[in-house]
Amino acid sequence: MSDASDGIRSVAFLGLGAMGYPMAGHVLNAGYEVTVYNRTTDRAQQWAEQYDGFTALTPAIAAADADVVCACVGNDDDLRSIVLGADGAFAGMRAGSIFIDHTTASADVARELAAVGAKQDIHFLDAPISGGQIGAEHGSLTIMVGGDQVAFVRTRELMRSYGHAVTLMGEVGAGQLTKMVNQICIAGIVQGLSEGLNFAVNAGLDAIQVIDVIAKGAAQSWQMENRGKTMVAGEFDFGFATDWMRKDLGLCLQEARRNGARLPLTALVDQFYAAVQQRGDGRMDSSSLISLLNGPKSS
Repeated sequence: MSDASDGIRSVAFLGLGAMGYPMAGHVLNAGYEVTVYNRTTDRAQQWAEQYDGFTALTPAIAAADADVVCACVGNDDDLRSIVLGADGAFAGMRAGSIFIDHTTASADVARELAAVGAKQDIHFLDAPISGGQIGAEHGSLTIMVGGDQVAFVRTRELMRSYGHAVTLMGEVGAGQLTKMVNQICIAGIVQGLSEGLNFAVNAGLDAIQVIDVIAKGAAQSWQMENRGKTMVAGEFDFGFATDWMRKDLGLCLQEARRNGARLPLTALVDQFYAAVQQRGDGRMDSSSLISLLNGPKSS
């Protein structure tokens, strides 16, 4: 068991996708008792066998004895489905417990669920993550948190079991808004990187050598370091699919319409991702934007 002074001993983890599966493993390895729930029960059983943890048939059962419930699912509707209703996590959680949502979702759903939870004295933190599947596996995620400071402080060490940077950004919803900034920046970087690498190939340069050189200068980015060479090689079998990037950019554009922010580049890149989807490659990694530039050359 964890010997942390935060009083947290038992954790439920809901959602064992590419991110949630290793994150739940880090929690258990940090000394917490962990019960997992996944919509596909075989996936939960696989996790339990690998990590010697427990499984539950519903989110409510998983949450029943938990001090903290963590979730990492697909979107707003997925989140509501595991939180609300007779089988949802809130139905099983006790007063004073904490729900941490690692889903990249809307700020609106964070505020909505926080308000529902408050009626039961359940604390809600929206805590979207960045760092990709590699970051989840290595326990090096960046976690952007919105919510009550007391709940944040109590769960900070828990989140540090899978995150190297855990930061409270403000009230409920602030975590999701910060993640939107993250995705807006990434969209522009991936498109710029795609155009630059495609230019290098067309110019007859050794694109791999180009990456090695310019990654030491002002053009350096996480995308260049982790995806540049695979982009040149046409390899797009990684954890963060184009389908998910489009979902995230949709959240950004929706929020921008509400708050008046102008996102012309983001809107354009969103349409490039739509083109990847339209040809049936929505499961390709989000770095697949470069593939749109590799068509027939104009004469």
